[in-house]
Amino acid sequence: MALLGVSNLTKAFGTDLLFEGVSFEVQANDKIGVVGVNGSGKTTLFKMITGEMRPDDGELYQSKQAVVGYMEQHVCKNLEETALDEVLTVFTPLMKMEEEIELLNVRLQKGMGSAEELIERQALLNDRFVREGGMTYRSRARSALLGLGFSDEDMALTVGALSGGQKAKLQLAKMLLSGANLLLLDEPTNHLDISSVEWLEDYLKSFNGAFLVISHDRYFLDRITSRTFEMENHRLTVYKGGYTAYLTQKEEAELTARRVYENTMREITRLEGVVAQQRQWNREKNIKTAESKLKVIERLERDLEKPQAAPESIRFQFEIKQPGGNDVLEVEELSLSFGKAPLFERVNLKLRRGERVFLLGPNGCGKTSLFKTILNQYQPDSGRIKLGAGIDLGYYDQIQAGLDTDKTVMDEIWDQYPRMTQTQVRSALAVFLFKGDDVFKPVRALSGGEKAKVLLLKLMLSKANFLLLDEPTNHLDIASREALESALQGYEGTLFVISHDRYLINKIADRVYYLEPGGAEEYQGNYDAFLEKRRQEEEPEKGVKPVPKQNDYKLRKQKESELRKLKTRVRRAEEEIDGLDRETAELAGRLSDPETASDYEKALELTQRMEELRARQEKLMESWEALCQELEEKETQLKDEQEKLEQANEALEENKSSLSKKISAASAQIEDISLLEKQYQSDLAASQQKAKEMEQEIAAAYASPAVYNILVTFITGGVSMIIFFFVFKIIFPEGEQK
Repeated sequence: MALLGVSNLTKAFGTDLLFEGVSFEVQANDKIGVVGVNGSGKTTLFKMITGEMRPDDGELYQSKQAVVGYMEQHVCKNLEETALDEVLTVFTPLMKMEEEIELLNVRLQKGMGSAEELIERQALLNDRFVREGGMTYRSRARSALLGLGFSDEDMALTVGALSGGQKAKLQLAKMLLSGANLLLLDEPTNHLDISSVEWLEDYLKSFNGAFLVISHDRYFLDRITSRTFEMENHRLTVYKGGYTAYLTQKEEAELTARRVYENTMREITRLEGVVAQQRQWNREKNIKTAESKLKVIERLERDLEKPQAAPESIRFQFEIKQPGGNDVLEVEELSLSFGKAPLFERVNLKLRRGERVFLLGPNGCGKTSLFKTILNQYQPDSGRIKLGAGIDLGYYDQIQAGLDTDKTVMDEIWDQYPRMTQTQVRSALAVFLFKGDDVFKPVRALSGGEKAKVLLLKLMLSKANFLLLDEPTNHLDIASREALESALQGYEGTLFVISHDRYLINKIADRVYYLEPGGAEEYQGNYDAFLEKRRQEEEPEKGVKPVPKQNDYKLRKQKESELRKLKTRVRRAEEEIDGLDRETAELAGRLSDPETASDYEKALELTQRMEELRARQEKLMESWEALCQELEEKETQLKDEQEKLEQANEALEENKSSLSKKISAASAQIEDISLLEKQYQSDLAASQQKAKEMEQEIAAAYASPAVYNILVTFITGGVSMIIFFFVFKIIFPEGEQK
């Protein structure tokens, strides 16, 4: 069911056309992203849908079932209300119903009026109250505020005490809870930190209704949208899919349009040659042919649509004066507080030359304060900050405080770089699309996006080798964000960036620091890697299921099966490409036939068919190349695994052989030991026998007195010699013994 239909809308302001011929439908569950450069008419289109503005031409059809919700309709007017009470105002009908139910209870208790009528009215209201969500409206309001980053203390603050960002969040919460089934969201992620954006993404993905969202957050658009409306060159074009899919389709459409235009121009040139030739012959038949061809040329020129040039966008690059030292920044045990409340403590950071490091954390955790402490604008409570040798700092301030609003754009640049000539200053400004009289605009009259471009230009001219960027993509449209990404990717210096732009972080980041009150934790890789690591850390260990052990044989068979399927796909792609080659050659042959060449419509039909075949062939070639690369990788992987398996088997066989030899050697040693043991037992028995015989002989010898006297004399003499030797050693030192 279509909630909204738009047909041929046109809007202009004076002589400046904003858009024309805008037509589309919004179905009940459409999730649509609206993109385009600043000033292309996106917000104006929203205001037409709400009835705030009228189109110059065209029609809007809104279904009776459609309830439109738009943030501008939910401006917080009562500044004395608390934040929670302000959000609860969207449930005013339910609150009034609740009051009436309470009043009916009081009247019943006091016996005021007809009890039957009171009970009937109470039952009716109770049923309606429950059906319309009366039991949960307070908890839903509180959950929405919590999801958008409000604490219980924030909810108790009056609206007048809230910051601009908090008021915007309050409007968003009111709109989300308003009961609308068609939401119009204009830059809803502004002022939200990453956790609040992720909450909003989850809310919108499960939202039971349709929405159109204007956003420059490409990551956000990819996650929540299924269609994309692009407003460019005064027209609206519809694409399927999210932001990344839209980019691919747009590129293909532009390529096709360019080829059709070029082919048509070639055909017009060819026909003009035919007309000139026929006129030279100047016969009646030739003149008729020439007139016929001229009519064809007129029709082609009438239907010919020149491809629109892309809107002008900035293109620039950051250069450096000197590379600087390898160690760029060291922060050790840094702490900062305002009054008695500590902002952060024990922060440790280290950045080396050429790194691209991002600083993440919830709003209010002190990211900007940390930058200002590094810049020596704030004094830390404790800790140490050390900048490396030859480091030139450049700083981008998200609140754009570095601009003098009383100056013109040209003076703002020229006063900071007085050595530049006027021509050089104007040329530099032209890169950021400040041309003609725009350079004399006062800074105060610039939009947020234009001020951001002036700051980026000043940063570019500084040629600093260490850039501290605080939310550099705020206020920039998508084209400018892409230009900034390109400049940062080509930058040879060191980057330290605060950003909520997850698309930018994914493209550029080498490392991420996550700042919390107790310090900064380091994560390697981009935003997706950081997110995955954080999820793993937050998962309770008991909830992690063990990975089942895979059967190596089955796994190898599965890979071989995938490889066979891949080879089949490659073969089929090759066959289809060959078929297209044959068909193209056949068409080329028919096109070269003079009879066919003279028939414009047939020639054009053949040319268009050949273009279709070439386009199909190009896609097939891309697919074939990707398949071949995948096949080569899988074959290499399988071959490596096979080689590893063979090496493992060889090592196993070698181990078996070595073990067998060792067992044989051990057995031989055991036999030798056994023989030695037997020999030892035999020798021991013989020795014992011999000792017994010697004992008997000695006993017999001792029995003789002569022998006894000789032995005593010998022993006494021996003892005397030993005593003399020891006395000699004691009396004479070692050096005098000679």
